[in-house]
Amino acid sequence: MPLREPEASEKQPEFGRGNRPEERTGETGKTAGAGDEAPANGEFVVRKYHETIPMDLLFRDAEPAKRPPPRPRHAGAPAPADTARTRRRVPPPRLDKDLFERRGFACSGWWAVLVALLAVAGAAVLVWSGGLVPVRLTELLRLPERSPDGLGVWQWGAVGGCGVVALCALGGLTRGRVGSARVLSLFGRYRGTVRRTGLVWVSPLVPRRRVDVRLRHWRSEPMAAVDARGVELRVVVFVVWRVTDTARALFAVDDHVAYLREQVEAVTARVVSQLPADAFGDLGDDTDAWGGLHDAAETLRDAEAVGESLSRILAAECRAVGIEVFSARPTRIEYAPEIAAAMRRRQIAAIDAQHRDSVITSVLDAVDDTVSRLTRRGLVALDDYERKALVKDLTVAFYTARGNAVDPH
Repeated sequence: MPLREPEASEKQPEFGRGNRPEERTGETGKTAGAGDEAPANGEFVVRKYHETIPMDLLFRDAEPAKRPPPRPRHAGAPAPADTARTRRRVPPPRLDKDLFERRGFACSGWWAVLVALLAVAGAAVLVWSGGLVPVRLTELLRLPERSPDGLGVWQWGAVGGCGVVALCALGGLTRGRVGSARVLSLFGRYRGTVRRTGLVWVSPLVPRRRVDVRLRHWRSEPMAAVDARGVELRVVVFVVWRVTDTARALFAVDDHVAYLREQVEAVTARVVSQLPADAFGDLGDDTDAWGGLHDAAETLRDAEAVGESLSRILAAECRAVGIEVFSARPTRIEYAPEIAAAMRRRQIAAIDAQHRDSVITSVLDAVDDTVSRLTRRGLVALDDYERKALVKDLTVAFYTARGNAVDPH
C-alpha cells in the first residue's frame, strides 16, 4: 500500500505528552491517537516528529572533580616565585658584630725604660746596703764602705721584685712602625690592637702578632674563565687593597691574604661570565654573529664597566674579614691558547668586512650623487641601458681609486 507524507495543514502532536513518535492508521480507519481523524481512503499515514535538543546538553562535560582548597599561607610569607626565571643572588658573608677592632693597652716605651732604671737602682742600693758590693767597685764609685752583714729575707725579696720589674719593663719594649699594627691576644681571646709608632711598651705576657695595614696591591696570574658564550679566556686582575679591621683579618678567617686571592678568582669568573668577550659584526647587518646588536652590545673590552663591577662585588665579599678593596681592574683579557688563533682570524675577518662595507657604502653614495646631478642639470639624457652602464663604470672607477680592485661583474 503506498505511503504519503502528511500535509502541512495536519496537526502534528507534540512529543513528550505520552504519544509515540509515529502513529499509523489501519484499514478500519481507527486512529491510535485521540483527536486525530483517519484518512478516508485507508492509506497508512506516517507522521514525523522533530524534537529540539539543547546544545549545552550535548557538549556538557561530566561534573568536575572537586579540588582541595589551597593551603593557607602565613601573612608574612612571600608568594611562591618561579625558580626558573628568578635568579637567586648569594648574599655576601655577614659581619660578626662581636668581633671588631678596638684599642689595646700600650704606653710610651720611655716610661718603661725609666721604670727599669729605677728598679735596677733600687736593687743596687739594697745590695750595697748589705755589704755585698765588691771593695774595688766601691772604691771605683767612691761609695762609703758597708760592713758585710748580708741581706735579710725581705731584702732578698725586694731585690727579686726589682729584678722582675726591670725584666717586665725591658721585655715589653717594641718598636712600632708606620703602616703596621700589633694584635694582642691572650688564651685565644682578642685583647686589642696597638697602632702606635716609635718606642712602645706592651705587656710581655700578651702574645703579639704583626699585621700590615699599608695600602697594598696584587697582580694575579692568568686565571681561567669563560664569557657569556662559553668561550675560554685568560684574565689578569690588578687589585688595590688594605686591612682596615685587624681583628677580623686575623680571627674571622684563617689567612686573609689567601682569602682575598680566592675571592678575586671567584668574582672574576662570576663577572666575566655575564658578558661576551667580543661582538663580531656581520657584513651588511646591524646584528652580530651571535644575534645581538653590534653597536649597542656590551663586551668585556669595556674595562671601566668591568672594573666597576669587580670592585663593587669584591668589596662586598671582603668586608666581613676586615679588608677594604679600593679597585679591581682587569689588565688583560685574552683568549685561551687553544682558540686564540681561530678567534684572531675571526677578528681580522670582522674588521675586513666592516671596512669593505664602509667603502662600498661611500662608493654607492658617490655614484648616486653623481648620476643624480648629471640627470638633474640636463647634461646627459640617459635611458635604462645607458644609466646601468654609467653606474657600472663609475662604481669601478671610484672603487679602484680607493685602492680596492673589485670585479665589476
